[in-house]
Amino acid sequence: MSNDTWVDGLTIGAVLGATAERHGDRDALVFPQLDRRWTWSELLEDVDRTAQGLVRAGVEKGHHVAIWATNVPEWVMLQFATARIGAVLVTINPAYRAAELQYVLRQSDARMLVLQDQFKSSDYFAMLAAAVPELADCAGGRVQSENYPLLKTVVSIPSEPPAWAMTWDDLVAGGGDDVVDFAARLSAPTAADPINIQYTSGTTGFPKAAMLSHRNLLLNAFYIGQCQEMTSADRICIPVPFYHCFGCVLGTLCAAVYGAAMIIPGKSFVAAETLDAVEAERASVIYGVPTMFIAELEDQRFAERDLSSLRTGIMAGSPCPIEIMKQVIDRMGARQMTIAYGQTEASPVVTQTRVGDPLELRVETVGRPIPDVEIKIIDPDTGMELGDNQQGELCSRGHVVMIGYYQNEEATRAAIDDQGWLHSGDLAVRLPNGYYRITGRIKDMVIRGGENIYPREIEEFLFTHDDVEQSSVVGVPDEKYGEELCAWVKLKAGGQLTESDLRAYCKANLAHYKVPRYVRLVSEFPQTVTGKIQKFKIREIMVAELGLSEPETA
Repeated sequence: MSNDTWVDGLTIGAVLGATAERHGDRDALVFPQLDRRWTWSELLEDVDRTAQGLVRAGVEKGHHVAIWATNVPEWVMLQFATARIGAVLVTINPAYRAAELQYVLRQSDARMLVLQDQFKSSDYFAMLAAAVPELADCAGGRVQSENYPLLKTVVSIPSEPPAWAMTWDDLVAGGGDDVVDFAARLSAPTAADPINIQYTSGTTGFPKAAMLSHRNLLLNAFYIGQCQEMTSADRICIPVPFYHCFGCVLGTLCAAVYGAAMIIPGKSFVAAETLDAVEAERASVIYGVPTMFIAELEDQRFAERDLSSLRTGIMAGSPCPIEIMKQVIDRMGARQMTIAYGQTEASPVVTQTRVGDPLELRVETVGRPIPDVEIKIIDPDTGMELGDNQQGELCSRGHVVMIGYYQNEEATRAAIDDQGWLHSGDLAVRLPNGYYRITGRIKDMVIRGGENIYPREIEEFLFTHDDVEQSSVVGVPDEKYGEELCAWVKLKAGGQLTESDLRAYCKANLAHYKVPRYVRLVSEFPQTVTGKIQKFKIREIMVAELGLSEPETA
């Protein structure tokens, strides 16, 4: 273990306290659009008011607290407040629809749900009321539901919620009245305790709940910051969503570890707002998935902007087009930009380039392992370890590996073998210099703009329509998002659905990124002699039909 890894053995709550003591007067959290900012001392004060409010609302160590919101200040407060008292934060994708919310609320055993009112076309209050009909008979945030017996409290971030929710202000008001009891709770969590549940799409059609510990997340935050040569003088622009590890580990926790400032451009990504924030707040670090950087580079005012403060950052979430990485370095001026690779189950980063790496390594590889993490490449069929320049499955072991999937031992055993190796399902090659290239995927997964999507989930949803007999979903290349979904659907005899009808059906019930861009009604599928659908042939047919080409990636 590196001698300067000061966070090892600590909890997130303890790290926040230490950082507030060391860097109390420095900027901690800035929301330029809201004209709100906190120093580290002020952030700790508001976090502790929130934590005491949670305690007063009945939240105990180990209880699950869910948040369904975009990048708002309350998200950060709740992340650190739950950590201070040892409650487990359950992060819910803001794009989820009612059916997905129902599943997560039930599977996670959430005792409290904190939510905003709406985002884009999503009416969160309406979807929650549909998912929990008993709310009509509840008041003031106190919930009693037969389908969700553990859910006791609903908290609204807006100040004018429905009668069944309590407000955020009511939650935190008067929290300081219980100082003695609260002080005792601060020492209760340990570094090995679970502190976060992140949902990943599941091959069975249901998301899986990856349990991550304080140690998982803090060491990841420490090392990804180290790879960027982060210091308390840095200012991190975080346009990526908090609900994902990119936002709440590489973003907020990395800032807490190093005492750097968090600059939050807005509730969700808008290229112009992100560049505005970089300029106004002199950000030195910028995060994003490739599609975000593409949008920023195409901003109408890009040429006249002063981005000279930028130094480094992370591009991750999906394969990085080599040309985009070069433009981020040359045109945006982030000359020490890094590439990171990982998975939610790995907290999330396992490999990363370093700021001093030659340009070719930073545009053509996903880096080398972060400290104290082992990586091996194995033959997917035999499990035999492979040597350099041989393609196989990438596996990782060490402090990055999750505790397991919540209430899913079978899936945990499938993901983590008896020797503690986490199997990624991704194909990779190790170069003789110890750097890695990702070359493909074993598992049937599509990555669209940084979002992991398992086609099985979409296929099972399509089967819920009475007119659908069979479906097969694949990913096809896309210049903007890396991949887009394509669904081939065979209707039952007499079925009258159109391709537009099927897309509308998906749009009404699934998160927007899970809605297939391309839908084809077919009478048959390419199959093997045993009747297995040959998805690679569907992909080949669609690539030819649509005139698509595979993007050049690192």
